[in-house]
Amino acid sequence: MADLIKTTADGRKLEVIGSALYLDGVKEADDIDPVIYHPNREAILKTAPDATHMAGRVALNWEQALAANAALKAARDVFESSPQGLAERMRRAQNKAMTARD
Repeated sequence: MADLIKTTADGRKLEVIGSALYLDGVKEADDIDPVIYHPNREAILKTAPDATHMAGRVALNWEQALAANAALKAARDVFESSPQGLAERMRRAQNKAMTARD
């Protein structure tokens, strides 16, 4: 299931698929970042004055960022409550314990 977040000016779709953001079916970002922390924030704000967040190379306004964040959180909640999510948490805990042991 994909949640459409935005259609870019050139017609590409930014969607949340699983726990990542995809631009026309190609993974763009795992999360969104506020523009104020971006190293090129001045250039971003010149080209997209209403941008508050970035999803990889794609600028998002406040409403789009809220929708993307909600879709990512929902996907992560589903994964974390699944058997695969439990197995992944156990694998990470074991790796952390093995690293601390060495």
